[in-house]
Amino acid sequence: MRRQLPLHGSLLLVALVLPLAGRAAEPEQLLQLLDQRSCPGCRLQDADLVHADLRDADLKAARLQRANLSQAQLDGANLQGADLSFTTLEGASLRGADLRGAKLQGTDLRQADLSGAQLSPNALASAHWKQAIGVDASAKSYADLHNAGVEAAMQGNHGSAETFFGQAILKQPDSPVSWLARGMSRADQGKTDLAKADLNYAADLYEQNDQKPAAEQIRKVSSSLKTGQKPGGKGGSGWGMNMMQGFAGLLQQMAPLAIKVFSSGMF
Repeated sequence: MRRQLPLHGSLLLVALVLPLAGRAAEPEQLLQLLDQRSCPGCRLQDADLVHADLRDADLKAARLQRANLSQAQLDGANLQGADLSFTTLEGASLRGADLRGAKLQGTDLRQADLSGAQLSPNALASAHWKQAIGVDASAKSYADLHNAGVEAAMQGNHGSAETFFGQAILKQPDSPVSWLARGMSRADQGKTDLAKADLNYAADLYEQNDQKPAAEQIRKVSSSLKTGQKPGGKGGSGWGMNMMQGFAGLLQQMAPLAIKVFSSGMF
């Protein structure tokens, strides 16, 4: 049986929360949530619920835009269809939570634990999820994964970059830019044979797309890669990065995603 807060305790919590929330949340509904952990469809915009214990709470279709749920405990909570746009969930525990259909535009999920959470496909496309724990790759879009790989590579985290590019390839196996990027991240780790395989496959894909100049340039990069090549250093200044410096024209011809990804001078 779920333990309920004494009424006077709940009122005290509401009194503490409302001044910080700008009274945007409905007081009665906020009291109901804190007292019963059940408030489906409630208006809770801008509420300050930092460190709130909302395990197994029913917040289906709740309106939680801009609410502060940092470090909140939401394990097993029902957040189906909830509006969490621009909500702060940094460091929150969402293990096993149901987030199917939830709006996550601009949602801050840094350091949040999403292990076992149910998410709609590509649900995290507009959320800040890169430092979250336990995120299923199916919830991330191809662009999310590819760009996360680029970000990791630019920080010199070539192992993480390889993982993200690999997940992007699983989403869109016919996208040559991710094969090219994974090949570069593998080259920067000294994984010569794997890097050459990725680069040659990327070249094949570009050639199939009638981009023969691109394919030829990538094959030149691949053929220049020697077994035992020294891996690149920390900070994104590795071999793969340096090798691609002369291919800005090639990269500018790629898809809009690639233009966005590489315009910062990654390669």
